[in-house]
Amino acid sequence: MGFTKTTEQDSNYNHLEKMSVSELLKNINNEDKTVPLAVEKALPEIERLVEQIVSKLKIGGRLFYMGAGTSGRLGILDASECPPTFGVSHDLVIGLIAGGDSAIRKAVEFAEDSLTQGWEDLQKYNINSNDVVVGIAASGTTPYVISALERCNENNIITGCITCNHNSPLSQTAQFPIEVIVGPEFVTGSSRMKAGTAQKLVLNMITTSTMIQLGHIKGNKMVDMQLSNNKLVNRGTRMIMTELNISQNEAEALLEKYKNVRLAIQNYNHGK
Repeated sequence: MGFTKTTEQDSNYNHLEKMSVSELLKNINNEDKTVPLAVEKALPEIERLVEQIVSKLKIGGRLFYMGAGTSGRLGILDASECPPTFGVSHDLVIGLIAGGDSAIRKAVEFAEDSLTQGWEDLQKYNINSNDVVVGIAASGTTPYVISALERCNENNIITGCITCNHNSPLSQTAQFPIEVIVGPEFVTGSSRMKAGTAQKLVLNMITTSTMIQLGHIKGNKMVDMQLSNNKLVNRGTRMIMTELNISQNEAEALLEKYKNVRLAIQNYNHGK
């Protein structure tokens, strides 16, 4: 099967500059509505990758996201939210972007075209066969990502990808590819839009389902979350009150003592 860059195809709309604000917003929203349906079609692929990630993380492995531009930033965003949400180490899910941390805010010219930097970036973390590396690229053609996954394959490291084109070079390289075909963007080629939204939805699914499988959620609550602000302390207090059927004062005292919702609940029960 051939490779077609649907992410680069001409927009379904024309003369955008002549549209009113209302028309622009409605049309963008209409395009965005198609994204979850495209993700739904990829659920079996997402499941296969998540199962691999869970099995590796259970034996001490790590999850790496790699991308350039918007894709790289989305990977870093998802990785950075795992420690506060699930109470895991910052070393468990790691996001890497072509051009390094400075590329998070400002584009680094031609960084994504390097055929060596991706693997060099992974080696700084002593990448090994317990780890999983997921390449993120809307186009599925980013050399930084593809070359890194090729080296991972050579070194017995599980590889996955998230892309928005069918049968792309990245999909052909990854052992567990995820293809979310969102079609042309509202602004032709602006893959920060539908493609970026699709990638964010898939990343949410990957880490959330993985962390639940690893035991970081109890019932439907974030019992391992970091209590890093008053809102989260209040949420934690309510969780403890509900779980243990105790007063707010008792819950606050437990949380103050143990600094963690899970530990507060466990130690209260053990004390009974």
